[in-house]
Amino acid sequence: MKIRVLGTGCPNCKKLFALTMQALAELNIAADLQKIEDLKEIMSYKILGTPGLVINDNVKLYGKVPSLQELKRLIQEEQEN
Repeated sequence: MKIRVLGTGCPNCKKLFALTMQALAELNIAADLQKIEDLKEIMSYKILGTPGLVINDNVKLYGKVPSLQELKRLIQEEQEN
């Protein structure tokens, strides 16, 4: 599983990255997790706001920090596909 957290370093971007690490640990899922801060690369995903969450090249959300439960659900859904 490939997970990208998109953001230029704002507090919400950092929070989403930390929350994603926590969700993966609690779900005991190994993933290639990266934080993307390069503006050109972020723009290539065509999101309208940060932070953004991309799982296996699919934009799952942007412009907000989800709850831990919502984040776990998004990861589990993508893992099942």
